[in-house]
Amino acid sequence: MVQKAKILLVDDRPENLLALEAILSALDQTLVRASSGEEALKALLTDDFAVILLDVQMPGMDGFETAAHIKRRERTRDIPIIFLTAINHGPHHTFRGYAAGAVDYISKPFDPWVLRAKVSVFVELYMKNCQLREQAALLRLQLEGGVHPGADEREPAGLLAELSARLAAVEEQAEALSKQLDDESADAAAVATAAHLERKLTGLRRALDALEPGTGGSATALPSRN
Repeated sequence: MVQKAKILLVDDRPENLLALEAILSALDQTLVRASSGEEALKALLTDDFAVILLDVQMPGMDGFETAAHIKRRERTRDIPIIFLTAINHGPHHTFRGYAAGAVDYISKPFDPWVLRAKVSVFVELYMKNCQLREQAALLRLQLEGGVHPGADEREPAGLLAELSARLAAVEEQAEALSKQLDDESADAAAVATAAHLERKLTGLRRALDALEPGTGGSATALPSRN
């Protein structure tokens, strides 16, 4: 079963959270509510999120301050943040949002279709990264002489073939996603994230190829955990 991605919705107004849930429900992912910056930071302590939709104007800790805390934490610094705001104070205000680490800055009222499309891109990138980590974990088990669940009687060559097939499927999906981003003139942050994913996939493919019989590969070819 494919694990659903979690999307964090942060807004102090219940009606705004309800509206976001209505817009994003079509993505069929797990939507998590937070009614304040403090509540959002607590949720981020225990769960992994594909993207955060963060309201700027909130009492107490506002969106900018919340984003600053998120970016300071090693666990959460790479989670994409989309700022949502009902006010527009011009380019300086928008720049402050990007300076706080946002990948996008959307003014209310926004187009539901546009918001859903932007969020779906980051969900797809998150899913591809999860698949990539899974392939890397299986490869490490093989290199360390471990056994992958359900494969205790499998020969090393058979496991390598399975890993190669799984990686090929992820490579195909990543390539399709990159083409989609090019066609839609997506945000620079999304394009950069997709390029980073492709580089990781290339490194994993090289490491896997090095393990094939007759290549003289060794565990030193294993890609970084980061």
